[in-house]
Amino acid sequence: MADPNLAPEIRAKMQEIFKPDDRHSWDLLWKENITPWDAGDAQPSLIELIEESGLDFARKGRALVPGCGTGYDAVYLASALGLQTIGMDISESAVEAANRYRDSSGVQGADRAIFQKADFFTYKVPDEERFDLIMDHTFFCAIHPSLRPEWGQRMSELIKPGGYLITICFPMIPKVETGPPYYLRPEHYDEVLKETFEKVYDKVPTKSSENHKDKERMLVWKKK
Repeated sequence: MADPNLAPEIRAKMQEIFKPDDRHSWDLLWKENITPWDAGDAQPSLIELIEESGLDFARKGRALVPGCGTGYDAVYLASALGLQTIGMDISESAVEAANRYRDSSGVQGADRAIFQKADFFTYKVPDEERFDLIMDHTFFCAIHPSLRPEWGQRMSELIKPGGYLITICFPMIPKVETGPPYYLRPEHYDEVLKETFEKVYDKVPTKSSENHKDKERMLVWKKK
């Protein structure tokens, strides 16, 4: 959800098409070209985190970006960190868009990003293939709040001990009862991660895209 302040006609169209109990309705939105979450580039707040936080992110291994959309953040991580990065989306149309972006981006190391159609909640990997890094941007806010405990459990299962989870807490807007995007605050991540992760970074970024300003917070977690 790149812009939480959607025009009424776009929000109405989204609500007409999107069904919270049908994850495949995301693909219908892509097919209708209703993708207000598409930011057009990697998030400045993510770039700031990787380049300036001082955290010891892995420089070899594997990364995962669930709900990757057009794949901007996945391509950035593959390039900046040198990680074999899997961008995952439930929408086949999103995966096709991500592959087109990667192939045309001209970003050095973009070929280390691989895009797959998959369901995060059923995705399995052997223990030896668990991830060094997972990044969540507009995935947590897109799932129904009732799925958040399962989201936390899956993150715990997919990240290796000592690995990192980057969460961009966005959009931090006044409380709403409907979604997506669903209402969220940093404590909502605490509730589902505190048992298996240590929070090692919590900061309002100084560099944000225009529609993220004053609506996002960077939270980073290290797997215990």
